[in-house]
Amino acid sequence: MRETVHVPLGDRAYDVVIGPGLLAEAGALIAPLLPRPRVVVVTETRVAAAHLEALRAGLSAEGIEMEALHLPPGEATKGWPHLQEVVEWLLAQKVERRDVVIALGGGVIGDLVGFAAAILRRGVRYVQVPTSLLAQVDSSVGGKTAINSGHGKNLVGAFHQPALVLADTAVLDTLTQRDFLAGYGEVMKYGLLGDAAFFEWLEVNAPAMAAGDMGLRVAAVKRSVEMKAEIVTRDETEQGDRALLNLGHTFCHALEAATGYSDRLLHGEGVAIGCGLAFALSARLGLCPQEDPSRVFAHLKAMGMKSELSDIPGDLPGPDDLLTLMGQDKKVVAGTLNFVLARRIGDAFVTSEVPRDTVVQVLAGK
Repeated sequence: MRETVHVPLGDRAYDVVIGPGLLAEAGALIAPLLPRPRVVVVTETRVAAAHLEALRAGLSAEGIEMEALHLPPGEATKGWPHLQEVVEWLLAQKVERRDVVIALGGGVIGDLVGFAAAILRRGVRYVQVPTSLLAQVDSSVGGKTAINSGHGKNLVGAFHQPALVLADTAVLDTLTQRDFLAGYGEVMKYGLLGDAAFFEWLEVNAPAMAAGDMGLRVAAVKRSVEMKAEIVTRDETEQGDRALLNLGHTFCHALEAATGYSDRLLHGEGVAIGCGLAFALSARLGLCPQEDPSRVFAHLKAMGMKSELSDIPGDLPGPDDLLTLMGQDKKVVAGTLNFVLARRIGDAFVTSEVPRDTVVQVLAGK
């Protein structure tokens, strides 16, 4: 039960290997990349407790030595202090340009370590070993690396493609239900933005996938990665089509900032709510059928996920203040905020022609 998706980017091409049991085979899969039998791993404490020894065993089976740095878990790790810590540790480990750094963890670790690899010695190679569903289907693929700033999320970063991605779907069994469903927000996004048949497949199969069906998990991760790879290949540095991958994210990033990047709202939960808001806005503007946002919200509820702003615990800023936070998004061009909206499920597009008052009304739930 193994699938491989190739990301064809010329001399920066790489494979995304998907399936259960890949940690045990990590040594055999990574060895061809190594100039010497040694790697360094950056992870976080919770992931280390669950998976680091399995990775160590997989590497040592091929005679590969490993050193590891453990960081605190959580979005707050993705900032300047821990970036400096990682870079200084990698230098202390005498990591050379042809060596390989392994990012073992979810999206936070992948983004942070990828950025550290991008700037260390002007670029060293790294392997993504994503341990969350969100990271397996989205953040580990495509080469976007970044840290957060006090001004907003992912505003400091670089495009730096990994040399390999190992998506071991067996590790998803160790996720909490909340973390798994947060990652599912990104899976659903792919169907909504460009594959109506995939969204229909998810409406039927996602409950069993969430309950643990490994075959369905591999299939969902593979299709998500295929779609991401297709878009990244067409538009690696987000000059056009790649912006479609931000469906739900303009709303999401504002909500994350409003909740202080805390556990009140996980990134994938924000994406799911943001996708619902994007379809509600599209319908309000007469761009898509009224039944499409109803289908999106119904599916989120059927999956037991957050679907509306009122599902976020605690107080939120008002609609005008949320719109101000949205203005700090990376999709602002020449001072104009771009939105990813939809003509129908499976047909998203980017536009800046969105009246401010209509956005405020949707945020206000009117």
